[in-house]
Amino acid sequence: MTTNGSDKSAEKHPVELYTGSERPYDPEDLVKVSGREPTPATLEWARRLMAEEGPGPAIERYLP
Repeated sequence: MTTNGSDKSAEKHPVELYTGSERPYDPEDLVKVSGREPTPATLEWARRLMAEEGPGPAIERYLP
């Protein structure tokens, strides 16, 4: 038996973790990492922030 209490081994986790802007993301992702709920108003806020600051700097404000 494994440490997760089953006869099968636990799921493998990704070897490489991603943070910041090295992968594409959309306004809904930005809203969620900022701790807000995706609503039309917050999605518009995210679109505006991404347009003003660029996608990289906008998400890196909330992610390392």
